[in-house]
Amino acid sequence: MTTDSTASWTAAFRSAVVSPHETIDLFELRGFAGHTVRQIIRLDGGGSALRIRLTNRYGKEPLRIGGAHLARRTEGSGIDTGTGAPVLLGGAAEFTIPVGEEAVSDPIERAVTAGEELALTLWLPDDTGLSTYSAVPLRTGYAVPGNALTAPTLDGTEGLEELVTRHFISGADVLAPAGTRIAVAFGDSWFEGTGTTTDTDHRFPDLLNDRLRAAGHHGWVVNQGLSANRLLTDEIGERALARLDRDALDTPGATHILIHFGLNDLGIPGQEAYPDPAPLPTAADLIAGLTALADRIHAAGLTATVTTVGPYKDTIFEGYSTPEGIAVAREVNDWIRGTDSPFDSYADFAAAVADPADPDRIHDAYDSGDGLHVNDAGAQALADSVDLTSLGL
Repeated sequence: MTTDSTASWTAAFRSAVVSPHETIDLFELRGFAGHTVRQIIRLDGGGSALRIRLTNRYGKEPLRIGGAHLARRTEGSGIDTGTGAPVLLGGAAEFTIPVGEEAVSDPIERAVTAGEELALTLWLPDDTGLSTYSAVPLRTGYAVPGNALTAPTLDGTEGLEELVTRHFISGADVLAPAGTRIAVAFGDSWFEGTGTTTDTDHRFPDLLNDRLRAAGHHGWVVNQGLSANRLLTDEIGERALARLDRDALDTPGATHILIHFGLNDLGIPGQEAYPDPAPLPTAADLIAGLTALADRIHAAGLTATVTTVGPYKDTIFEGYSTPEGIAVAREVNDWIRGTDSPFDSYADFAAAVADPADPDRIHDAYDSGDGLHVNDAGAQALADSVDLTSLGL
């Protein structure tokens, strides 16, 4: 264990996870048995050492890790074998994560930098059951039959699968200089990055980090966006009010929380009930929920920035957009922009990507094609809408 007293463990990568046992089933669910799984982590910040966070939070079977290996990623599923190191837990190369629990690996004593791409490979000898997973990581993962833990590449291997979801990984921490300040992007798909291009790191938090680095800031943002997540209601994922502590306030190094919620509270009820109408939360309901988030963030001694609810009129998802829901979003956004909001600052996402001729819908130049999520250019507009000085990083 490192004894560097001038540094502290700080979150450098995060991946919000979902239970595969929910009622609403929007994403690919799967488990593994006798597979090697290689997944890519891109660090948001650097430090003198690294540790990996693995999760069996929603598993119904103990998760046996037959071996874990970390190396610098080259391209595709390839790794630089000269940079490889075992990922150990309590000194053991093989370990089991109990049902409902997470594990933080032993430190790996190597310097890492912001933007570095690492491949974490897991050998999973037993049947894992349906896995705890991240829905929209926008990072291609790889799975092959058998033990290929330290293979230089999995490309071309018989039985190779490309994974669009991420499995069993919840984060990575780095040993960063003492006093390093970070922000947590705690929200829904507008943070996780749905609609942006896979494997390009064009999500809103990535582009905000680009701005921070270009401006000479030493802190960074980690991404705890969870697609289809809601503020007030469970599924997809635990509601924001339930996961705030674990996914935001308890993040090591966090001094600031960015918030984007409300879209799915207003859209999912109608989408699930379509073609029948569904009761929606009122503006007062959402304002009360957002106020509770702000109060809890402040009680933890952290700074809170909220973003206005993004436009979504004319989305292709039937039942999601309703006149009643859009009216509520407008009222919530007026509150966010006004003097009664308890947040320390706000970023006007809605104004940043709205069609000036119809502000309730996303501008064509920023629309991913579904009328609900922004594309790469839209994510850049969102990043540009944030006042960097408000983050204090």
